[in-house]
Amino acid sequence: MGKKTMTVRKRIDVSGIVQGVGFRPHVYRLAHRYCLSGQVRNTVAGVTVEVQGESGAIKQFVRSLEEEAPPLAQVTGVFVADLECKAENGFHIVNSPQGGRVDTLIAPDIATCSDCLHELFDPADRRYGYPFINCTNCGPRFTILGHIPYDRPNTSMAAFTMCATCQAEYDNPLDRRFHAQPNACWECGPMLALLDSEGEQVVRDPLEETIALLKTGRIVAIKGLGGFHLAVDATNTEAVKELRRRKKRFEKPFAVMVASSHDAEEFCVVGLKDRVLLESPQRPIVLLKARSGSGLSDAIAPCNPELGIFLPYTPVQHLLFAHGQFRALVMTSANLSEEPICVDNEEAVGRLHSIADFFLVHNRDIRLRCDDSVVRSVQGRTTILRRSRGYVPAPIALKDELPAILAVGGELKNAICLTKGRNAFLGQHVGDLENLAAYSFFRESIAHLKNILQIEPEAIAYDLHPGYLSTQWTLQQKAVRTIGVQHHHAHVASCMAENHLSGPVIGVVLDGTGYGTDAQIWGGEILVADFRDFRRAAHLEYVPMPGAVQAIREPWRMAVAHLLHADPDCFEQNCRFLKTLPRERIDIARQMAARQVRSPLTSSCGRLFDAVAALIGLRTHVSFEAQAAMELEACCEDAVEDSPYTLTIRKEDDCFSIGTARLFQEILDDLYEGVPKGTISLRFHKGLIAVFANLVQQISRETGIRQVCLSGGCFLNLRLSVGLEEKLKLLGFKVFTQSQVPPGDGGLGLGQAVIAAHHIHQGL
Repeated sequence: MGKKTMTVRKRIDVSGIVQGVGFRPHVYRLAHRYCLSGQVRNTVAGVTVEVQGESGAIKQFVRSLEEEAPPLAQVTGVFVADLECKAENGFHIVNSPQGGRVDTLIAPDIATCSDCLHELFDPADRRYGYPFINCTNCGPRFTILGHIPYDRPNTSMAAFTMCATCQAEYDNPLDRRFHAQPNACWECGPMLALLDSEGEQVVRDPLEETIALLKTGRIVAIKGLGGFHLAVDATNTEAVKELRRRKKRFEKPFAVMVASSHDAEEFCVVGLKDRVLLESPQRPIVLLKARSGSGLSDAIAPCNPELGIFLPYTPVQHLLFAHGQFRALVMTSANLSEEPICVDNEEAVGRLHSIADFFLVHNRDIRLRCDDSVVRSVQGRTTILRRSRGYVPAPIALKDELPAILAVGGELKNAICLTKGRNAFLGQHVGDLENLAAYSFFRESIAHLKNILQIEPEAIAYDLHPGYLSTQWTLQQKAVRTIGVQHHHAHVASCMAENHLSGPVIGVVLDGTGYGTDAQIWGGEILVADFRDFRRAAHLEYVPMPGAVQAIREPWRMAVAHLLHADPDCFEQNCRFLKTLPRERIDIARQMAARQVRSPLTSSCGRLFDAVAALIGLRTHVSFEAQAAMELEACCEDAVEDSPYTLTIRKEDDCFSIGTARLFQEILDDLYEGVPKGTISLRFHKGLIAVFANLVQQISRETGIRQVCLSGGCFLNLRLSVGLEEKLKLLGFKVFTQSQVPPGDGGLGLGQAVIAAHHIHQGL
């Protein structure tokens, strides 16, 4: 006779991304599989399950909760407690309670799944062609959510009452749309409309008319998940140029949407990892090497060997490609340059009527704007350049439990960060805080993330630069402690936190601008750091920036400063670069640099790239950040003569200084000899790699540290980042990079937050 199993009742609390991802239907099906009674509900902490039945069956149930979780779920904890048995029948899903501390995690917006796509294009399906088809495995989440729990009344879908058929699906635990909060159909859900540039509705089929407009070269603003795109036919050069003119985005590359990864191969080189990224549920923009002669307009990415390619992620986008048979569409953020993306219909018409000819809109509100994410594959791993739609607000797992900290990031590529327990939540890409609209979005993102996570920070971490709007906002918050964090220390800490390091580490941080502890502009740094503190161990020597911020927009100014520092006599020699600009402008810049008039000192690696790019004739003026540096990397070519240029090293007090005078003398010599630009670029990159690897070795001998973190925007340069990483690994170092957050300023908030948290822990 077999052993009888005891009937027991258990409470099971499940934490993680378990709302809006089909987790309760998963629980329901498991309960029926194991013949258990009880209930499941969303809570402010995640999902709570009560089950009653044979103890062996409950053990199997608990094991299956995580092992068989839905594909979009991320279970971070399962906690089981005993309860008293009670009389009940069946297993039920009950309403979520309101109030209390919020600990649940919210899923990002997810691309339309294959099941929904099958229905979308099935003439026999009741949702055939419906532009807002979704289920528990796909669709909007973060951008429609007002507050948690993630239930329909707390989303922008509250405005739409489900029809009887949709309600039946929603209530059926065996249906794929069971408790899918955005569930809707032609009868009861959001609808498309087409507006002209004055906001008047066009009384024709919105989708068919949009396709016709795009085919005739018109510019259409299309409302998506987290905002609007400006769309044109990517094979129509005149349309692309007109979009540039109206948008005032004269050279910065546009993103291109194609129907499939197979179609992407027509235009770009697509590796295995690239294909995985393109087809992932996040659907980011993926940077890929462009093929020549593909038929795309050259105006999409002038002077750039890469294209930003992404695939459709909303039903509307899939319908456009299926019915329009487009080879590719430019899909760029709907804004004027440097402004936040538009999300509201009236806002879009008001702000974009001078850019877009028509507007394809819908009546489902976007609760928070969220731009497209941008990634690239580097040696089989992902590097995130812009972390936003598809990734936010999924957390970064931390090694230690931290207090609640709000970090406000920097000025450029701003993204905030909130810590809670062992999770760090990065907000979506805000952009550059250069105008009132961006500043308002910055404050809006803070309020929204605090609201949906129910976090009241113990402290706010900010950058030391007094001119940053994020810093100024922080210092106005008198009711909470504020902690200033040095820019490059935050970069190192961001890399450490992502890789679960405690330190100390040697941090190589190369970027464009960061406020130093000596009130100078840093950017070519090696730090010895942990979360508590840092020591500046090496840096590029200071040179003046004639014209200050103007030197960023006009790289020739940095070339003048470096030439003046390297060889003042060269201005009287036959330097090709000097002939491209009026002599009086060069003389004024020389005098400003020599007298340090409106010429702050900088150790920036980004400005060094600018100077070299200008000197060899690539770019004297830029229209977007890092343009000169990108073109210097792009022209780099392997050559027979590839010995590195010389950057000298000397020690001052306890810090190494990297001299650039010899570097520029050697570049001038090569220019006089007619050496190609590609070879000069190669020798420059190799020189940087050699000097920083050399210094890491010397600092390691002094400190005994063998862990190296690479961070900062310059490491988006593949020639530099891959070359230095490989060199250091050959020297026996453990090298850490970033793949979950951007190495540039978009990841700054994570570093600020963990540094501030450790200050609080240690009573500093």
